[in-house]
Amino acid sequence: MLDRIDIQGKTITADALLTQRTFAEYLVTLRKAHYHFTSKNNQKFLLEDITLFFNSTNREPDHSTCNDGKHGRIETRNIWVTTELNDYLDFPGVGQSFKIERIRYNKKTGKETKEIVYGITSKTPDLASAAEVLRDNRSHWVIESCHYIIDWNYDEDRSRISKGFGPENMTRLRKFAIGLIKSKGARNVAQAMRKLSFNVGSVLGCLNITGKNHSPSMHVGLA
Repeated sequence: MLDRIDIQGKTITADALLTQRTFAEYLVTLRKAHYHFTSKNNQKFLLEDITLFFNSTNREPDHSTCNDGKHGRIETRNIWVTTELNDYLDFPGVGQSFKIERIRYNKKTGKETKEIVYGITSKTPDLASAAEVLRDNRSHWVIESCHYIIDWNYDEDRSRISKGFGPENMTRLRKFAIGLIKSKGARNVAQAMRKLSFNVGSVLGCLNITGKNHSPSMHVGLA
């Protein structure tokens, strides 16, 4: 798929499944792109090396962020980065290794959870600061959340549409619908879809379609 896209100078993010040396070599050498990979047990020695380094380092995070807690959850993200492993790790084009800590506090339940992930990027410090590496990581999971919404609300993984351009076209329509709902200020896509399903006029209102029997004013609150 990437062969058909101009990715030179772009950053390709991937989860652990695609954290592979051959893929990294393809990106940095053949396509002149950058990678941002998560490291897990499918690359056991890579994960162990990065984990050991950061667990042996006692220093403050290189960058931290915290949300405003408006949605009932306060989330703090801390990141540590290093170039000290670049020559040691047997991985093509590595520019920095990182550790990201996500701490979530549920204001309603008082429960706190912590998640730590490790990874590597081909971007050197002069190309990406700690804040920018954290941003790349966050951007990847924003895309993942879109896939989750599609699968959860449309059960796409079990769709039986398989011929021609059917699957591709249906995915585009689903993404369009989700984007349209979000553009109306909906915070909960599933809830907004349920409301719209009970009122055809509200669907037409979202699409700004007017006519004799319906009006854009016939809508339900999506927020």
